[in-house]
Amino acid sequence: MQPTILLTGATGFVGGAILKRLNFESKFPVVVAVRDESRVCVPNVPKVCIETFDDMTKWEAHLAGCGVVIHSAARVHVMQDVEVDPLAAFRKVNVDGTLNLARQAAAAGVRRFIFISSIKVNGEGTDEGSMYSAEDVPAPVDPYGISKMEAEEGLRQLAKATTMEIVIIRPVLVYGPGVKANFLSMMRWLDRGIPLPFGAIHNSRSLVALGNLVDLILTCIDHPAAANQTFLVSDGEDLSTTVLLSKMAKALNKPARLVPVPAWVLRSGAALLGKKALSQRLCGSLRVDISKTRDLLGWAPPLSVDEALAITAMHFREHQ
Repeated sequence: MQPTILLTGATGFVGGAILKRLNFESKFPVVVAVRDESRVCVPNVPKVCIETFDDMTKWEAHLAGCGVVIHSAARVHVMQDVEVDPLAAFRKVNVDGTLNLARQAAAAGVRRFIFISSIKVNGEGTDEGSMYSAEDVPAPVDPYGISKMEAEEGLRQLAKATTMEIVIIRPVLVYGPGVKANFLSMMRWLDRGIPLPFGAIHNSRSLVALGNLVDLILTCIDHPAAANQTFLVSDGEDLSTTVLLSKMAKALNKPARLVPVPAWVLRSGAALLGKKALSQRLCGSLRVDISKTRDLLGWAPPLSVDEALAITAMHFREHQ
């Protein structure tokens, strides 16, 4: 008999996709923990309502009979945080809330706790010729990355003190059907035929399709080699911003009107406009080494970048 899974964050971009896949396969019974039942994307799935997610949340009743927790709920990274103390706000949810759930899960006899972390634990970018690995010393820069690192550290300590196995997954930028933020903005620009000054960007960035990330998460539910490991995940195909936009335009069946403006010009202009972080994402490199993920789990991304972009573009077209 397969273990019952408690899934948090089921109304989010990643969590909703996990729920759809679990429901479709019907291999693992799942219960979702949410604050708003109306936003759950799969009807008739068992739900438990939680009013808050912090160090005071009571989980005992919801963990009875649960074998695995997939924890994708989080206070997510935001470009312009309005909190007076952003780090404290991130810690309340991403550290205190996570460790509170994990401690109660261990006490309830949960076998495995899968934590969706972030590549921001590694840092914000890689130099030419280098890649992040799961064994690198963490070097988070912003409050979100720091909070994810602290949650990871607390979970590893809990794994040493209990019998519950911890699996940590650090995704790079996730794209797919329903993607938001900068990725959606770029799709809209391309769809409208707006000329973009990104025709001469020679960086290299790892991305991960939503379907590939979800596939890895489900692999980690019962793979024996995943216990107490940290995994980086990507599509296994690194792209420059110029190549990504060209592929995205092709998926949308639109011409890519990319003007070859030098990256240093874009960086300088972004700095003057207070958009340095955005220029880093568009012009800087961030590559990850997923050889550990491949070798230890025998896993490979099921979707190519072109296939994943085609799926993303189709969803975009259907919801315009």
